[in-house]
Amino acid sequence: MTGESAFPGASVENPAKARESQGSGRGPEGPAVGRDTEIARLFRLVDADQTHSEVLILTGDPGAGKSMLLDIAADRAASACRRVLRAVGSESEANLGFAGLHQLLRPVLDEVENLPSRQRSALLGAFGLGEAAETPDAMLVDLAVLTLLSELAEPAPLLVVVDDAQWIDRASLDALSFVARRMDSEPITLLVGVRAADPLPGLDQGYQRLTLGPLAPEAANRLLDLQAAPPGGRTRMRILEQAVGNPLALVELSRAAALRGPAGGTAEGPLPVTDRLERIYAGQVADLPEPTRRALLLLAAADAADASAASLGLPEADDKAWLPAEQAGLVRQDGPGVSFRHPLIRSAVYHSESFEARREAHLALAERLRGEPDRRAWHLAAATLRPDEGVSAALRETADRARRRGGYAAAAAALERAAKLSPHREDRARLLTDAAAMAVFTGRLTWVEHLAAQVRTSTDDPSLVSSAWLASGELMAMTQQHAKAFALLSRVTDEAAVAQSPVALDAVAAAAVVGYYSGEDSQRRWIQDVLARIPDDPSRAALRAWVLAVSDPSGSRAQLAPVLPGLIAGTENDPGRLTALAIVAWILDETALAVRTFDEAFDRWQARGPLPDGLAGAAGWAYLEQGRWTQARMASTDIADVASVSGLDHAEACACAIDATVLALLGEQAGARERAGRALALVDPVESRSIAVSARRALGLAAVAEGDYDTAYEQFRSAFTGDGDPVHYHVSYTVLAELAAAASRSGRREDASEVLERSARRLGEGMSPRIAVLINRGRALLADPGAGEPYFRAALADSTDEQWPFEQAQTRLDYAEWLRRQRRITEARPLLTAALETFQRLGARPWVARTQAELRAAGIEASTFVPSAFAELSPQQQQIVQLAARGLTNREIGEKLFLSPRTVGSHLYRVFPKLGITARSQLRDVIESTR
Repeated sequence: MTGESAFPGASVENPAKARESQGSGRGPEGPAVGRDTEIARLFRLVDADQTHSEVLILTGDPGAGKSMLLDIAADRAASACRRVLRAVGSESEANLGFAGLHQLLRPVLDEVENLPSRQRSALLGAFGLGEAAETPDAMLVDLAVLTLLSELAEPAPLLVVVDDAQWIDRASLDALSFVARRMDSEPITLLVGVRAADPLPGLDQGYQRLTLGPLAPEAANRLLDLQAAPPGGRTRMRILEQAVGNPLALVELSRAAALRGPAGGTAEGPLPVTDRLERIYAGQVADLPEPTRRALLLLAAADAADASAASLGLPEADDKAWLPAEQAGLVRQDGPGVSFRHPLIRSAVYHSESFEARREAHLALAERLRGEPDRRAWHLAAATLRPDEGVSAALRETADRARRRGGYAAAAAALERAAKLSPHREDRARLLTDAAAMAVFTGRLTWVEHLAAQVRTSTDDPSLVSSAWLASGELMAMTQQHAKAFALLSRVTDEAAVAQSPVALDAVAAAAVVGYYSGEDSQRRWIQDVLARIPDDPSRAALRAWVLAVSDPSGSRAQLAPVLPGLIAGTENDPGRLTALAIVAWILDETALAVRTFDEAFDRWQARGPLPDGLAGAAGWAYLEQGRWTQARMASTDIADVASVSGLDHAEACACAIDATVLALLGEQAGARERAGRALALVDPVESRSIAVSARRALGLAAVAEGDYDTAYEQFRSAFTGDGDPVHYHVSYTVLAELAAAASRSGRREDASEVLERSARRLGEGMSPRIAVLINRGRALLADPGAGEPYFRAALADSTDEQWPFEQAQTRLDYAEWLRRQRRITEARPLLTAALETFQRLGARPWVARTQAELRAAGIEASTFVPSAFAELSPQQQQIVQLAARGLTNREIGEKLFLSPRTVGSHLYRVFPKLGITARSQLRDVIESTR
């Protein structure tokens, strides 16, 4: 391993690692009183003979005993010869990207050499080790952590303990949440301790939680009885009343009463427990000798993670300066170092001193941290109140290093602080704009809005103001706030257009995303009008085409479809531009081109952050339409994972709608209804018409699968207004054939015909070949008996299996049913046979059953459909089998699917018996048999 770590101060064992929670720990205060139930639950997790992963989030107020319980669990695992990795969050490292992850993995960094080369480079790059030529791929960093932990768990189950997670930096939290979602069958247990009131992005939903509440009165009294000088009488009553069951408060109030007498054991007034404890600690500090107070302040300013790095500035652990603090119960020796017994003590020590004293401590630390520029920069910033160009420059360099390592939250925080310390107004605005752009990748909209507001008050430069608010609008577009997002982006576009700024096209592109989601015609008209006023720029032709297609698919098709292949060829394999043009191809119903381009883009894509791009669901819909349903579900899973971590409800709803549609087509109606219901619950159907129509289409398909055509018609009809206009200008038209089919079986032909013909007139010559097929199929189904054949023939003439196999199979089935009713059974049979083959290949069980019934009616005894063993596998297992059949190793498969090699191997181990094979070499035959 080469290079120097970005976190050299953490190279010595972290003094905080072994910290015990005061008052409920196993130190001199007594055993874990009143926590038997919680300890038993932790032991069940730690002792289990693991064949799968476990995640538990331990929450509670400060002093509730979280650290003590995590210590007990770690000791239990270690005594069973299981490996334990630990990290403790600290305030000083909250703005250092990947600092928490580095602390966690520091004891096993030598094992990184065994990772696949791309993963190894990404992880070392994130830690500032080695020579990274470019920003590490965030997903590869996460995958490297997953692979490393998986391999560490090979000899025996692994316990990962993260305490004080509220202070773990965001990049590390994102990596941990990725591992939690993906470790699947790994024998890994992740225990995370966090304060009850603090958010935990990516880990705050979907996992077991264990909340430490107040101790019961009996347990609280028992804990007081265990103290060296148990309080009694009125003092005990006041301690019990003021501690409100908090173990740390019980111990510290008791200690204070013993040291100062009955009157000194409590703090008067209605203070929260945390404030009450800090007052007690501050009072204890005030009574200490001056050398001890100086040492404590330096330790507090350094924070636990910095303590070893700043050891030259601290007294040695056996120095007599520490003795009064140790006797007062404020610190303890941790091997060669000294640490506070609880974070509240650190806070009390730090804030009880004057700013000037704190400033001197930070400057002393900064002097000793010249070899650690990131920590040094933050200590200099803490010592600085007035603008200072040198400190601002140091923070800018810190931000650049964090960005290059993929620590976007850390970069944004450093840029924001650098802006406050910059002496030049325009520099402040530029730095705040850059901070807003970085903060977008955290998903924290309120932070981005705050930064953008600061830019507006810091500069008169319209380009900077527009750029900052554009960042806010782009992020807002991925939430439910579409009306607000569009209003903001409209303002940004207008201001940028007046200033002739290139930001105008970026802003109108972001507005087009909102306009697509909402389906609001007035927004589309505004986008088209503004785009016409923005001068052409050949270098941005792809983005302009994207805006045209997204805002007006039918109107722009004739212009864009012929030039689209050339635009794609001219992208120079840039994954961002390829993705944008793949979306254009999908919206224009050039589905085969869209899928090829998505595949090409994804092969080259390097993740720039944890957020999905606008209209990221387009890939899932394209795969679905081309019959690649496994890939569609995997795409929806990836989108949902990313969206749920960042709280992006609309992106998650899109993923749910895709998944619901595939499940309905597979005949899994209950799952389809659950996912569609989730999609509708996540959005406002008025502001997110694209989701509403898609989800209700899935519900309609589920009803069709059950033969409930009345319900199906109601769901499909909701895609159009009472007058027959589309609720959404793009998605609604995809429902036309389904609407006609349900109408023909539920007696609503007249209403459906009016909607169908109104749509045909509205689209005119701009309708795509796909929509033309759907309209012709619909006309055939709604025509008078004996009059539908020309429309069936037209629909089949314009459709291909490559583009829309399921839809073509539906048309063949409908046409065959019509032919049989016309007593032309011989002509119906080949159509039914072809339709059956497609439905069976796709696994569309309800349509298989219907086609088999038609074949029997046509005089052909169709065998009972038994889904292939491959079709019964989960989407992820199907992808693993497909890649393994191509000869990829478990590691190579894991890197493509962002899974650990062990998880890949576990899936293959489980699917071999299901597929009836015993060797990897037989997988190719399995795949061939499904084609």
